[in-house]
Amino acid sequence: MPLKERVLVVEDEKSIGHFVATVLTSNNYDVIVAHTGAEALAMVTSQSPDLVLLDLGLPDMDGTSIIKTVRSWSRLPIIVVSARMHERDKVEALDMGADDYITKPFGPSELLARIRAAIRHAGAAEAFPGAAPAEKYQVGDLVIDYDKRQVLVAGVNVRLTQNEYRIIALLGRHAGRVLTYDYLLREIWGANPRGDNQILRVNMANIRRKIEKNPAEPQYIFTEAGVGYRLWEGD
Repeated sequence: MPLKERVLVVEDEKSIGHFVATVLTSNNYDVIVAHTGAEALAMVTSQSPDLVLLDLGLPDMDGTSIIKTVRSWSRLPIIVVSARMHERDKVEALDMGADDYITKPFGPSELLARIRAAIRHAGAAEAFPGAAPAEKYQVGDLVIDYDKRQVLVAGVNVRLTQNEYRIIALLGRHAGRVLTYDYLLREIWGANPRGDNQILRVNMANIRRKIEKNPAEPQYIFTEAGVGYRLWEGD
């Protein structure tokens, strides 16, 4: 029987922590719970979790301090689960190294899907460290052919510009994760004035026009308002 994946739940509100632990346990995860930042950091080193669900508002420290500390030595998947809804909080957590950000309240199905995606990404990176990236990424009718530098929808080459291709290729490499505006700007155009997203928005509008049946209701690239973009990873 395969070993259960261990999830560290860092949550100071015991009722929420109990709810999350119950959901995860019933879905065959091994769950450990920390109520403070100090407990969380101790458990990360002593209990070897496969993923951390992190609340930011802890009694002894801000959760971003935990992200910073863990990221200084580990790529352990971290999903922030927080009541903080301000865009700058999401951007800060993701830019510091969080793999995902879920805003309270949330549904169990969404939580479980985000956990599966984060663990899959971490497992692939660990299994093939330094390996060449996959030649193709496919979800639904969308195919990113990295070898030919083409994007196809239902078998038809949609003929993206160089920058449009680079954007969707980068999203494909991190499918299921939110990439912040600043991260995309840095990776595609290099240094850009912070918050100057117009060039990115224009390119994204062109990409959606070419790959989406209805750009106003996208099925492939989703916007996290004020934060960034995420490519659909599939069910």
